[in-house]
Amino acid sequence: MRVAERDMETPTGRQVLIEVAYAGVNRPDVLQRSGSYPPPPGASPYLGLEVSGTIVATGPDAHDWKVGDQVCALTPGGGYAQYCLADERHCLPVPRGLDLLAAAAIPENYFTVWTNVFDRARLSPGEKFLVHGGSSGIGLTAIQLARAFGAQVSTTVGNAQKADACLKAGAHHAVQYRDTDFESEVRQATGGAGVDVILDMVGGSYINKNLRLLALNGRLVQIAFLEGSKAEIDALPIMTKRLQFTGSTLRPRSDEDKGAIAQALAAKVLPLMEKGQCLPLIHQVFPLAEAARAHELMESSRHIGKIMLQVRP
Repeated sequence: MRVAERDMETPTGRQVLIEVAYAGVNRPDVLQRSGSYPPPPGASPYLGLEVSGTIVATGPDAHDWKVGDQVCALTPGGGYAQYCLADERHCLPVPRGLDLLAAAAIPENYFTVWTNVFDRARLSPGEKFLVHGGSSGIGLTAIQLARAFGAQVSTTVGNAQKADACLKAGAHHAVQYRDTDFESEVRQATGGAGVDVILDMVGGSYINKNLRLLALNGRLVQIAFLEGSKAEIDALPIMTKRLQFTGSTLRPRSDEDKGAIAQALAAKVLPLMEKGQCLPLIHQVFPLAEAARAHELMESSRHIGKIMLQVRP
């Protein structure tokens, strides 16, 4: 990857043009760079799914924001740049008490967790929740939100340092999957009852274990496949326990869908952030010119929390 110049874009319709301060680095960026996650039709071919910064221009139909407003935004691409287009409906105000660095770490993870855990899986207070990869940006977001909304939270991690980070974030129980079988550990931690909702990014051999771990009327939500999307599964638990196995991707969804998620976050999550709760954890910040190093760190899985790019000096 290298930095290059291109012509400035002009916002149309309900778009806003953001002068970018920071951009988040996410696993889909790595997949797109490797050629396995092409952008949807009409999206920017450049990397970057979330930014923070200042609005410098608005499209003719935009009315929610004005030039000079500071926002963070979910973007369909193009965030690794000095200027980035976003639909105004996908922008959020910078929460009081947070700076632009923290704000840029919000959109991709919080949109993803909210729509999958709370909209699709309908996680409710008092339910038992398991998220795999708890020390990732997605994982730490899921832990904090699930705990804030009254769930009992378990997670899987790769080492003791990551386990400590997840427990500090609010997890009740962290399993080091390299040292023990997470299925038996989580089952024991829940008194044999299993869990009500699982958020999984691994797939592969985890799928059958997840299905066995789910309690009656449990919900499994798949959002990625680090171990592959193909597996031979025993579907009997789906029938006998009345399970739901679902999943989603965020980037191709309609502008209206993403706008609805933004409204839910503004109403339900930003007030918590302004009280100092459910905040993103930043692992490391790289200059935009060192985006390749940021991707190397992402691929190593050594990080705990978000990897960010500083665009504006």
